[in-house]
Amino acid sequence: VKLQKLPQNPTADKRKYLEDKLAIRVNKGAYRALANGGFTKETADLINRILLKILKNGVVTNKEILLKEAEKGIILRNVNNKKEQVVHQLKQFYGLDQAKTMVRIVGQPLLQDLDYGRLNLVVDFVQRLIQPNITLNRNETQERKNKAATEIKSVLHKIKAGEMLLREGELVTQVQLLKLKTLETQTKKEQVLLTGVGAAMLMLALLLTTYILHLNQPGRFSGTHNKSLLFMASVFLTFFFLAEISDKLSQVLTQNSTIPFQMSSVWFGIPLAAGAMIICVFMGLPIAIPIATVMAVSFAMIFDNSLTIFLYFLINGTMAAYWIQNCRERKVFIKAGAKLGLLNVLLVTSIDFYLAEFSGSTLLWDWTFAFMGGIGAGIVTSGIVPLVEIAFGYTTDISLLELANLDRPILRRLMIEAPGTYHHSVIVGTLVEAAASEINANHLLAKVCGYYHDIGKIKKPLYFIENQQDGKNKHDKLAPSMSGLILIAHVKEGVEIARENKLGQDIINSIRQHHGTSTIQYFYEKAKQLKGEDTVKVDDFRYPGPKPQTREAGLVMLADAIEAASRTLDNPTPSRLQGLVQNLINKIFSDGQLDECELTLKDLHKIARSFNKILYGIHHHRIEYTEKRAAANGSTKGRSKNGNPDRQQAKQVQSLPKEDKANGSGRLKRLGLS
Repeated sequence: VKLQKLPQNPTADKRKYLEDKLAIRVNKGAYRALANGGFTKETADLINRILLKILKNGVVTNKEILLKEAEKGIILRNVNNKKEQVVHQLKQFYGLDQAKTMVRIVGQPLLQDLDYGRLNLVVDFVQRLIQPNITLNRNETQERKNKAATEIKSVLHKIKAGEMLLREGELVTQVQLLKLKTLETQTKKEQVLLTGVGAAMLMLALLLTTYILHLNQPGRFSGTHNKSLLFMASVFLTFFFLAEISDKLSQVLTQNSTIPFQMSSVWFGIPLAAGAMIICVFMGLPIAIPIATVMAVSFAMIFDNSLTIFLYFLINGTMAAYWIQNCRERKVFIKAGAKLGLLNVLLVTSIDFYLAEFSGSTLLWDWTFAFMGGIGAGIVTSGIVPLVEIAFGYTTDISLLELANLDRPILRRLMIEAPGTYHHSVIVGTLVEAAASEINANHLLAKVCGYYHDIGKIKKPLYFIENQQDGKNKHDKLAPSMSGLILIAHVKEGVEIARENKLGQDIINSIRQHHGTSTIQYFYEKAKQLKGEDTVKVDDFRYPGPKPQTREAGLVMLADAIEAASRTLDNPTPSRLQGLVQNLINKIFSDGQLDECELTLKDLHKIARSFNKILYGIHHHRIEYTEKRAAANGSTKGRSKNGNPDRQQAKQVQSLPKEDKANGSGRLKRLGLS
């Protein structure tokens, strides 16, 4: 089969040729009508004559833009001969649509003898061929503007001191108006400078007052004074500049937006309450409230010195801090934000009523922005809190709950490698949690510190008695000084492990402080027996410290010593446990280990009572079963007359005050007794 190329359509080729020559689109109907007429010269002449008449008058793309220059006129330049003329009568030129409409009017004398079909053909071709022949030369226009601007010389007017610029009732001239505007600009600059200096002085006075009355209190920051001040200053400056930027953006937004809302509506939507929320999460409510007050004053200064704005940010900042103070879950941020949003809606409604601006649209926009500001504050706080934890080393209750999980790798490792230490740490955590609740300390922080205080023993677990399972004590073959070094080293090693696992500065401080500067008495006495009292230095057997700086660290020290000592009792009856607790707290107190933390004598009484309760539960006596009683040879020797051990213990408890009296007056009386 031989394939042949089909011949091209000659009609289509001619129409395409015509379109290329004329640079317009010719539809099939128009081409067919033109072809039927024979492409006469008369038709071409008619098209040319009408087109020339239209273009000779002048055609512009957009006549409305051209008419804006009617007062000044335009310079019309002929591109062929480069001649220029100034034209003021701009209405004479046709717009593009107007030119197409004028085709029939201009061509009426020439087309009156043609039949209807041919007339429409000529008109259609002319309309398609019309193109604007008057266009704006932007480059040339800009060059001439620049040249004219450079040729203009500055006109200076000198204002003499004491010169009368304008008299009452006098007509204002252009020169006088210029002088008045210059004076206004200069005065505004001076006012802005003075206003800025005055605002800075007021804020400085307010900050100093807040620091003296609320922040500079003994024990307020527990040894982290400088870091806490840096943190609060960073939060304050961050939200101060956020308010400044938001004020500028709100001005631009309200001026350029097509939606009608006021600038004050945008102010209500700025999440500035997040500053007080962040302070409260890390510093607590007593610190957050004065800081929220200072922030509210600064925001009011930025937003037109408005009293209503001050009250708005004071109330929503204070309540935001209140709702976030017990934050132990991430969702609390959103809940607090939702509550804050509803409070903001109520506040802006009150403000609008107070200012008599309760139109429907204004109230609706205020509600919208106010609620968004509350939700936004919660979201901003939830995002910034983890960054602050990393940057400043703070530990929040949310982080503490994560650390309190006993399935964490470091605690599982402690359970496997040092099971005795793990069990001891869990009990210490239980003791300090209960005691912290009694004295209104941070019970969650205390519990976590109790869990991790001995993690340094992972390094050498078999050198600590609670982990020795075969009855062999490795210290029997070591010098007392070496044994002391091993025991002291577990504090330093615990700090290193805590840093490796990013447990937070509060946990690290507790590990470092849980032995204070106490002495390892057993090995110190052993060294004195071996080498003599004069050759042994007590500092070689003393922990490096420091002493506990917080109530939580002091609780861990007490619980650590009491839990370990309670295991040495052969018959841990309630009276013996109570005596042990009292003696050890007395010893630690007398040694001065609690001097630098905020535990009071009243606190020690509550702590002892709490420890007694927990230890009673751990070491309680079981009921003697019948099988065991039958195997006891039927003897009742050593029992009291009534045979009830509970009565014996009660008698011992009753006799305890007499023992205290015999021990001298330097002890704490009736510690832990209700």
